[in-house]
This record gives sequence, C-alpha cells and structure tokens, in this order.
Amino acid sequence: MSPFRFQVTARAGRARVGLLPTPHGTVETPLFMPVGTQGSVKGLLPRDLKEIGSQVLLANTYHLLLRPGPERVRAFGGLHGFAGWKGPWLTDSGGFQVMSLGHLRRIDERGVVFQSHLNGDLVELTPERSIAVQEALGADLIMAFDECPPYPSPREYLKASLERTLRWLERSLKAKTRPDQGLFGITQGGTDPTLRRLSTLETLRFDLPGYAIGGLAVGESKEEMFPMVELSTALLPEERPRYLMGVGHPEDLVAAMGLGVDLFDCVYPTRTGRFGSALVPEGRLNLKNARHLEEKEPLEEGCDCYACQNFSRGYIAHLVRSGEMLGAILLSLHNLRFLHRLTEGAKAAIREGRYGDFARAFAERRFGREVPLWFREALASGGHW
Repeated sequence: MSPFRFQVTARAGRARVGLLPTPHGTVETPLFMPVGTQGSVKGLLPRDLKEIGSQVLLANTYHLLLRPGPERVRAFGGLHGFAGWKGPWLTDSGGFQVMSLGHLRRIDERGVVFQSHLNGDLVELTPERSIAVQEALGADLIMAFDECPPYPSPREYLKASLERTLRWLERSLKAKTRPDQGLFGITQGGTDPTLRRLSTLETLRFDLPGYAIGGLAVGESKEEMFPMVELSTALLPEERPRYLMGVGHPEDLVAAMGLGVDLFDCVYPTRTGRFGSALVPEGRLNLKNARHLEEKEPLEEGCDCYACQNFSRGYIAHLVRSGEMLGAILLSLHNLRFLHRLTEGAKAAIREGRYGDFARAFAERRFGREVPLWFREALASGGHW
C-alpha cells in the first residue's frame, strides 16, 4: 500500500476535505503551500510559519541545484535538517524555469541546458538529474520533470510539449529510487481543451500518488484558465490529491477549491507583502498610500495573526514607507495567514455542507455586486452557485 494514500473525509459538491499522509506528518487539504525557493520563505522563521498554520513548504530544484548544491543539502539531512522545517516539503522539478528562464536555456529531447542566472555557467537538467536532485533534497513530495510552455503558444508547440512531458514523466519514474517520496505527474496542454484532456488522460496511465495541473496562471485570463481547471478536476481520480500549480490569489483559491482542487502554491502572498500590500477580504491594501498612516485599526479586523494582533495599519505603513524590513515581514506573515484562514474556512464549510454559502459570502466582500462571470461559472460547475 502506498504511504501517500489520500483519503477524502468530507464533500460538498465537488469541493472536498482530505487527509494526505507523508513521512513527516499527515496534512489536511485543501491547503496552501508557502514558497521557500531557496529553502527559506523570505523573512519568516519556520516557527512563525507553523504558528500561522502552514503545513507544507515548497522549495525549488533549479535554484537549490545552483546553490548550495544538492549534495550539501543531503549532508545536512536533506531539507528537513538543513532548513529547520520539520514538516513535509514539496520540491518542484525545475520545469517552471524552462518557461521563466526561456531566454537562458536550450531545450531538446534529452533535457534542458540553462545558462546560470548567477554566473553564466551551463547547467543541464534532465528528468534523471531532476529526480536525483530531489532525492538528495529529501522532500516528501516531488514532481516529475516537465516542460511548462509559455502563454500564448501555437497549438503545434503545445502538443509537442505535452508529448515531451509525458516521455519525461516516464523517464522520471524510471529514475526514481526512494520509496519514501511521492512523485506527482504534471498535466499540460495550455488552454486548449482537447490537448488538456489528452495530457490528463495520458498522465493518468502512470497511476501516480498525485497529479498536478500545470501550465496555467502563466498569463492567460481567468476566463481561459478556469474551464481548464474544471475539465482537469472532472478527469482526475477522486482518490488522489490534485495540485494546481502557481495559483495563490484568494479568489482563484475559492473557485478552484469549489472544483475539487486540494493543493496550491504561489509567491503571490509573500511577494505582495514585500511590495507593501496586505491581503484583505475586499482585495488589497497598499500600505505605501499616505492615508494609512493615520489609521489605528489593524490590517484586517478579526485576523488572529501577530501583525494584526499587535500593530496598527499606521505603524505598518510607516515601516513600509521607511523601508524597514519589519514591514515586509509583518505583511508577509499576515498575507500567508490570510490564505491559511481562507482554506480553514473552506474546510469548515465543506464539512458542514455549505460551501456555496461560503463562496458567495467571499464574493460579496471581494467583488461587491459585480461578481465576474468566470467566478460564478466555476462555482456553478462545482455545484455551489
């Protein structure tokens, strides 16, 4: 029996609550994974991440390959020993960098040769090397090496890319040696429904512990993205976790959880915090705006994070405008807690069979009377609108 046997414990329409066991603890889904690209969530201690409800952290294969190097991390006991986070880790495969560093790489059937953004050295990443690096890093959940095509891409390119990703998935599986790591396959196909269906069905043939929906949130509109999420979750098996890669806007989480997505990650909450903005139910607060200097209330009334419990908007606005690092830390902490509270509220609503009420209440505060059609259609597809 797989040590990563996923169990759905509650359903409301297509939304669900689940338990995912890993070698470093069982986590409850749906959940949001903070991104620690270099093995660190910028500005936040592992203690703080645990306190705000983080369950799984994500690290980046490409960046850790460049520095400090996978063997050095292995010598410290993997990411769990090296980075101080004792809970589960997920590592991506480096596939996203195939797109994001497109100006610094050359791709062929064997793999990808990058020109290091640090010093210009040539670095090869193949399915086999990606798995070897991830095994050295020791994450609980690892990703097959894939090609994430840019948006927009010609249909011919999307088809060739997803076929290459399937061949790389087969090679990733053959290269994998550690039974204590759960390998997820990644579906592609862009926003073409025929190709998205093909990629998903072909990936399912490998019978993996979990599946990721890749190649979305790369520049396409919500109107293009969410039909692909709906199609994907309708095809993916109920008894396996579903991971929507690179998605972290609150409204996207609510819509995707309603369609049955279990796992999310994105730099959005922490990057937004470093840029001086706080996530609130109505959208975002730009603390660089001078009007916030006079405000004595917290970032968000009712939020239980350290920033909201101890500081005013006025003080945090002062920190941001002064360039003090504490401002970015407090905003990052709050923004992550905001998303964790969102998923916690979603889980409670699913258990109680009222996810539709939860989603509509969210939409009322976030959008007012102008709830976008893509959001309503996604929730309707999940049985919640």
